[in-house]
Amino acid sequence: MLDNKDVIATVAVRDLPVARKFYEGTLGLKVLSVEGTEAITFESGQTNLIVYRSQYAGTNKATALNFRLGEEIGATVAGLKQRGIAFEHYDFPGVTREGDVHVMGPIKSAWFKDPDGNIIALMGR
Repeated sequence: MLDNKDVIATVAVRDLPVARKFYEGTLGLKVLSVEGTEAITFESGQTNLIVYRSQYAGTNKATALNFRLGEEIGATVAGLKQRGIAFEHYDFPGVTREGDVHVMGPIKSAWFKDPDGNIIALMGR
């Protein structure tokens, strides 16, 4: 039924202007639309991200978003660090780290948080 339909990611935030500065300014996403003081839709690649105002912002303790980067993960991590992003470090069994990038066989991942504590992952190879 939904197997050929696009999925749009959504992330709850407390302060929409702060979130816009982060997602547009720091991460470089393009604003597609602004719904007053309640939501902003961003474009990332061929997909969209809706950031909306909610009292429950930052309460998710798991990864909220994943960006698929492929071989660009190292350069992207370095670029985001230059923009002030602090990366999370996790201890997973069988996982090593190359700086801020966690290595799991051929898979590489790095995690950071937005201003509300939403966890964002970068995935690569």
